[in-house]
Amino acid sequence: MRKTSSISLRVPEELAARLDNLSKATDRSRSYLATLAIEEFVAVQEWQVEAIKEGIADADQGRILSHEKAISELETWGSK
Repeated sequence: MRKTSSISLRVPEELAARLDNLSKATDRSRSYLATLAIEEFVAVQEWQVEAIKEGIADADQGRILSHEKAISELETWGSK
């Protein structure tokens, strides 16, 4: 079994009610659903931060396109 850590947070009453409704409808605990939501949020944020770091590293190494070349490339998207 995974080790867990307890956290406490405050959410608007309406959000808590929605979580309660979803919990009942899916036969899952509020804790399970909240953990799932946090995991998904953190994964997206981690991906975005890593992509930004990679972009900055590319720019620092001079691996960039001019604005004109970027627009030219984008204009080909969806045309093939």
